[in-house]
Amino acid sequence: MQSPQVLLVLSVTLSLVTIGATDGGFCSAPSILDRETSSKPMYWKVTNPTLSPSHLQDLPGFTRSVYKRDHALITPESHVFSPLPEWTNTLGAYLITPAMGSHFVMYLANMQENARSALPPHDVERFIFVVQGSAMLTNASGVSSKLMVDSYAYLPPNFEHSLRAEGSATLVVFERRYASLENHITEQIVGSTDKQPLLETPGEVFQLRKLLPQAVPFDFNIHIMDFQPGEFLNVKEVHYNQHGLLLLEGQGIYRLGDSWYPVQAGDVIWMAPFVPQWYAALGKTRTRYLLYKDVNRNPL
Repeated sequence: MQSPQVLLVLSVTLSLVTIGATDGGFCSAPSILDRETSSKPMYWKVTNPTLSPSHLQDLPGFTRSVYKRDHALITPESHVFSPLPEWTNTLGAYLITPAMGSHFVMYLANMQENARSALPPHDVERFIFVVQGSAMLTNASGVSSKLMVDSYAYLPPNFEHSLRAEGSATLVVFERRYASLENHITEQIVGSTDKQPLLETPGEVFQLRKLLPQAVPFDFNIHIMDFQPGEFLNVKEVHYNQHGLLLLEGQGIYRLGDSWYPVQAGDVIWMAPFVPQWYAALGKTRTRYLLYKDVNRNPL
C-alpha cells in the first residue's frame, strides 16, 4: 500500500510534468509559448511564474519555500500580502526581514489605482525597482521622475519623497538603516538598468551591472546579473556579505549551503554571511537576477 508521502511526491512530479508540457516549464520542448514570450512585458514572469500558486491548489500543504539558519528560499505560493503600513491602496509582502537574521528589509509592493507610498523610518535608506507597471516619484523640491519597468531609484535616509501610481504597479523595495560615515553622504539616484555599463567579471562568464555608484558613502549596492542557458558561477562563493535576491527572468539551480534548489522567475533568496552559494542557469532563455549586497563597511 502506498504511503501518503509517496502519493504526494508522485502528485508533485505529475504536476511539474504537466506544467512543463503546457506552460514552457523547466524542461519543455519548443512551443508556441516560446514565440509568445518576446511579446510579453519585461519581467512578466515575476508576477506570473511558471509554477504559480494556482498550479499548486490541488496539493494542500505543498510549497517550495525553505527557511534555514543561513538561507531562505521564498517562492510565490508562500507570499502573504497585507496593507503596507501608512501606504494607501498598496498591499505588501515582506520577504526578508531582520527576524530571519538580515540587516535589511526586502518586500514587494503591489500598488493599485491612486496608490501612494509612505516614508521609511528615521535614518533608513530605500531602494525601489519597478518590475510591473509604473510609478511617479516626487521629491521635496517638487522634481518628479516616472519610474517604468526596469528603472529604479535610491532614496537617502531622511529624504522626503513620495511614490504615486495611477494604475497597478509592482515594486521590489529594499530598506536598511544607513551605516553612516563621517563627512560622507549619499544623494538621490534615478536610473534604469539598460543605461548602466557592463562591468568586467574576471574568471566569470556572466554579465554584471551595478545600479549604484561604487563609492564609499554607499553601504550597499544592487547588482543585475545575466546568465545564458548553461552558464554558471565559476567561484563557489563564501563571504561576509549578505544577499537578497529576486529572480527576474529564467530558471536554474541554486546551491545554498548543502542544499540544491530549482529556482524560477519570481523566487526570492536570502543568503546569510558565509553560506556557500553557487548558481547555474538552465532552460532556453537567459537568467537575470537582482541582487542586494552590503559593501564599503568594516564588518566589525
